[in-house]
Amino acid sequence: MLGRLRPLVASLAVVALIPLTAGTASASGTAAGSASGTAAGSASVPGAGSVPAAGSAPATGSAPATGRRAAAERVIKDEVTLKVGPDGVTHARESIVYEFAGGRELRRTFVTGTHDSITRDRVYKVENVKASSPDGGPTRVSTSTTDTRTTVKVAADARLTGRKTVVLEYDVSGIVAPMGAAEELRWTALGGWRVPMDEARVVVDAGAMIRNINCFAGPLEGSTGCTQFFTDHTKTRAEFRQGQMLADEYVTVVVGFPAGTTNAQPVYERRHTVATAFSVNGVTGSALGGLLLLLLGGVAALYLLRGRDARVVAQKAAEGDHAPLAGSEFEPPDGVRPGQIGTLIDEQADVIDVTATIVDLAVRGYLLIDEEDREVTGRLDWELQQLDRPSDDLLPYERLLLDSLFTEADGSPRLAVKLSALGGTFATRLAKVRAAMYDDVVAQGWFARRPDTVRSRWTIAGFVLTGLGVVGTILLAFFTDLALVGLAVIIAGAALAYGGQYMPAKTARGATVLAHTIGFRAFLERGEIAEDDELGARQRIALFSRFLPYAVVFDLVPKWAKTVENAGERAKGADNLYWYEGPAEWDLSKFAESMRAFTLTTSGSISQSRGL
Repeated sequence: MLGRLRPLVASLAVVALIPLTAGTASASGTAAGSASGTAAGSASVPGAGSVPAAGSAPATGSAPATGRRAAAERVIKDEVTLKVGPDGVTHARESIVYEFAGGRELRRTFVTGTHDSITRDRVYKVENVKASSPDGGPTRVSTSTTDTRTTVKVAADARLTGRKTVVLEYDVSGIVAPMGAAEELRWTALGGWRVPMDEARVVVDAGAMIRNINCFAGPLEGSTGCTQFFTDHTKTRAEFRQGQMLADEYVTVVVGFPAGTTNAQPVYERRHTVATAFSVNGVTGSALGGLLLLLLGGVAALYLLRGRDARVVAQKAAEGDHAPLAGSEFEPPDGVRPGQIGTLIDEQADVIDVTATIVDLAVRGYLLIDEEDREVTGRLDWELQQLDRPSDDLLPYERLLLDSLFTEADGSPRLAVKLSALGGTFATRLAKVRAAMYDDVVAQGWFARRPDTVRSRWTIAGFVLTGLGVVGTILLAFFTDLALVGLAVIIAGAALAYGGQYMPAKTARGATVLAHTIGFRAFLERGEIAEDDELGARQRIALFSRFLPYAVVFDLVPKWAKTVENAGERAKGADNLYWYEGPAEWDLSKFAESMRAFTLTTSGSISQSRGL
């Protein structure tokens, strides 16, 4: 019985194994078919083996991976046909298969310039750009250029998904140029995408015999060759192929023709840089030449003005180089007073001129200078006391100074004021006194216009011109090659501002008075004065004192204070001057030092401004 069942059991086992065997064979066949299909797809397009692998993903059941890949935009295929014209202008027809994932546009960047030198670029012009699409892709074209790149944007009105074909047509000029004894077309025909590209192809229809070809792919600076490039049997058509490329990579094609094929010439444009902005050309050269003439003219004008003063001084200075005496009375040359001298010499009413005027008012009997006892007060100070004397002999600026010294802040008069009390309160009044001194030299006929006004006008004009030059230079440097014109304006403005200090001009009468004043200064510098025995000691002190305010202006205080001191020491019982009193135990042997300290302290006090 068992023996008869063995064949039956074996039969049942075989029947049971048939489905399993069929299933295994089916699985093996599917895998083999898939692998075969993938290999066949890879071989069909050189350099694009990864594209079929992506397509085979659904057959292997990896649907989620396919979904992730479809979410990213990419260029599936980009094919460009270039037809070279007789003048080198090349017409391009570019067919783009683009995988959209919800975007509205595609963008491609062309390399439309290279830096040939520091001052110029070689440019390639992409013009007459048009777009069409046979399957509803984007067609609205816009272009923008920055530096050496031109970006072409093709947009749609709505968001797009899936594959769309876009056909671009455009003209490119400047890509053909003579190269030795031949001509060469060199152009970044493909690339410049913001997304990866799977497959690329370029065809160049030269219309003439092609001598040589080459191709580079990848970054612009790289030298890696393309996947494949060759010519057809007619040698007038070149083809270039490239596999996968990353974003911002390019394909550069090179095709050589016989000389004279197109007679095209490269296109160059001047590049705007700092070097070109400040370059010398016809306009900037003329501006700099004009500036030179202007400066020379200004120097000539100053020479005529200042040269006249110098000539007059040389001719007439000797007329003032003597003791300014009329008999035994002091009589300065041309009646010039100390406060006027400084304004006459350097066209500026300085603080020292006001200080000299204060000393002169004391010497002439309008006020008394009383030095306080330092041992008692603990500080060095002086009190100015107004004396009762008619002011008919005072000039306007002298009267204003005297009133300013002896008038309280509220306008009420005062008979005395300490020098230390002037600090911080006298500065505004000092400005009015100095303005009156400028008016005085005009009233005397020494200047046609106030020196400070002339100087300010020229200086302000120079600063304004300099400011305009700075602004102009910046704008011209950004937008033109004429920045040197702005720089010339800056130099002219600076020269004008500096030269404005020398623009006040004396009249002929002023130049003559200046000459006499210079001669008087030479006399004071020598310190030579004959002492008249007929003059009493008091008269001698008074006479020498009249010289002292002028010595203050000429910075000769030590010498002339010593002269007054010596005259006082020879006068019996003269412990003080009629216009200067010292403290107890003080005598004229200390006058020189006291006078030096007084002039320095006065100049500092009357010019000090008190902060709020």
